[in-house]
Amino acid sequence: MAGILILAEHFRGALRDITAELAGAALSLKDKLGGPVTLAVLSDGDADLAASANLAGVDEVLSVNIGAADFDAALYEEAAFRLGERLRPQVILLGHTVSVMAYAPALAARLGSGFASDVFGLDFAGGELIATRSAYGGKVNLEVAFPGKAVVVLTLRGAVFAPAKHSGSAKVESLHLDLTALDGRSVHLEYQESPTADIDLSKAGFILSVGRGVQDKENLPRFSALADKLGAAFGCSRPIVDAGWLPRQHQVGQSGKVATNCKLYLALGISGAIQHQFGMKHVDTIIAVNSDPNAPIFNVATYGAVVDLFAFADALERQLE
Repeated sequence: MAGILILAEHFRGALRDITAELAGAALSLKDKLGGPVTLAVLSDGDADLAASANLAGVDEVLSVNIGAADFDAALYEEAAFRLGERLRPQVILLGHTVSVMAYAPALAARLGSGFASDVFGLDFAGGELIATRSAYGGKVNLEVAFPGKAVVVLTLRGAVFAPAKHSGSAKVESLHLDLTALDGRSVHLEYQESPTADIDLSKAGFILSVGRGVQDKENLPRFSALADKLGAAFGCSRPIVDAGWLPRQHQVGQSGKVATNCKLYLALGISGAIQHQFGMKHVDTIIAVNSDPNAPIFNVATYGAVVDLFAFADALERQLE
């Protein structure tokens, strides 16, 4: 069998958005590769979960019962390996997430496949698949080819590929894999929410982001509060995360979140490096505030103000009193 195998990602009984994005990416490859698109849902045989994975363009949904409803790296690696051996797809697509990166490299090694992670571009050259990812800390884009590889494992960056619609006509098949004797299994106890679990900049309609212009970590609470007053999600550029001032969930950019649904983006003290601009490429309206008139952010901004961001914050806070 040729074609594409998608490994769905789900959390607490619901598909994650990245699964539909994987299906959308598969559609862009299908004509070039040929063969069917198979989407595998690894779970405890949850029929409703498998039904929700019936996405446009998918030819078959495999409900794979691995005896566990929750993610386990050892179980997923073994199940994915067996599916890869059984189906022999040309390409295996997974989301570039924390869970997937716990087993995707091992899966690729066991299959002897080509491998690329955090892929945000797919193309063909001379009939060969080309994957684009960033390198050197996001400073360059790297095109990766896989000569001589019968199968390629790719983890795709979220909020980049257009998601497939939930209106598929795939046949749903069930498969049981007995993994009870597998070494390295873990026991799921409970979920503990991250303090920033409710932050998803890819879904926010209005984002206020800050950059190095804020000068000091002690100034961040002021701008966070300003974002709350405006009803905006609070984002930042990469230097803020690299300095340890905010968790990566707040980062907008090529190595952070892409503001897919953002209608209004307020950039305060952000120079606008190309990597940050990548995270704003879907934004309808960008308002940039920077004291440097030559800041690259002004090249992409809808509106710009060359002014000290603290003076701007003072004026805005007075209007909100």
